[in-house]
Amino acid sequence: MAAVGNQDRRVPIYRHSVTAPVNIAVIKYWGKRDAVLNLPTNDSLSVTLSQRDLRTHTTASCCALYQTDTLLLNGQPQDISNQRTQNCLRELRRAREKLESGDHSLPPLSEYHLRIVSANNFPTAAGLASSAAGFAALVRAVADLYSLPHSPEELSRIARQGSGSACRSLFGGYAAWHMGQRVDGSDSLASSIAPSSHWPTLRALILVASDAKKDVSSTAGMQATVATSALFATRASDIVPHRMAQMQAAIKERDFSTFGLLAMRDSNNFHATCADTWPPVFYMNDTSRAAVRMVEVVNEAAGEMVCAYTFDAGPNAVVFFEKDNEEWVHSCFKAVVGHVEGWNAKESASPAGQAMSMSAPVKVDEKIKDMLQSGVSRVIITGVGDGPVSVIEHLVDENGEARTARS
Repeated sequence: MAAVGNQDRRVPIYRHSVTAPVNIAVIKYWGKRDAVLNLPTNDSLSVTLSQRDLRTHTTASCCALYQTDTLLLNGQPQDISNQRTQNCLRELRRAREKLESGDHSLPPLSEYHLRIVSANNFPTAAGLASSAAGFAALVRAVADLYSLPHSPEELSRIARQGSGSACRSLFGGYAAWHMGQRVDGSDSLASSIAPSSHWPTLRALILVASDAKKDVSSTAGMQATVATSALFATRASDIVPHRMAQMQAAIKERDFSTFGLLAMRDSNNFHATCADTWPPVFYMNDTSRAAVRMVEVVNEAAGEMVCAYTFDAGPNAVVFFEKDNEEWVHSCFKAVVGHVEGWNAKESASPAGQAMSMSAPVKVDEKIKDMLQSGVSRVIITGVGDGPVSVIEHLVDENGEARTARS
């Protein structure tokens, strides 16, 4: 706890900081049965990615001297008057008020305005689940600031109201978001399928095809899909329930072949419903489709499924594989896009253009190679990781001022 004011009258500043992860859905959430409460039309399941590579760092602070609630994201002020953010803050404050009413020795934090500072180490709104990590970090940070006794499952119900997928980012490893049946959404929350330690060898290579903000937001896209897609109803009522059961079994058995096939087919089905929307919504681009073909080439050369793709609502390809096949998969992709940034220190990027002359482990069609080389701007090497963690680095200093996060 820090303090501001003159030496005679120091006013305390209360702070808590966390980092929260990105999650990548392998059974996709798409469509709302209630847009106000952010209730989905189907269950979903995701892999939480390592925070060493992708994370949101958030500090929540409150003080009697703060004049209004504020949020700073990557150095830019954000409008927090929107209903989603207000829903989250209102529920968290109510929970703190309940604690304070039962223990009058507690400081009245629920009455103080909040100053929240957040920073991503990855592009915002570019198909990398930035809102999921952001709202998971916000809810966890404020909950810890308020010393709330809530479980991750209970907090997931709150985070869901900010960003649907955020509820899954409150868990590490493998998590499911249960759509629920109640009108008030009280049973629409996330739970752990398995911790990262259950299947720690799952790896991911992200091909960043664009870090620009999406033309059609996820919210707008899914609302249009629900209203106009003839394929959507079948996906929600029939396809997803079967795949959820199959995917959970694959994760429990650490069965990559089944996991990979389900992830790819569900990604394809999700994007098919987007294309079936009117007017059609396209999140994948030519580079994305070249990445699909590249995965097919690698698997065909290996004689088995060694890698699998999935695409969220954006053009970036997430390619999953197991640690045993890491060297092979990396070498195949690096032979094509080895010139871009993101390869780790032991696999430093090749000079621009060198990828053209590298000896590839697989034969790649020139059109696929050209598309990937011109369309992929960088790669992110990561793997399965843990859920939110508290950190001692605060993005709000002792005087209540924002500070820059270390990368």
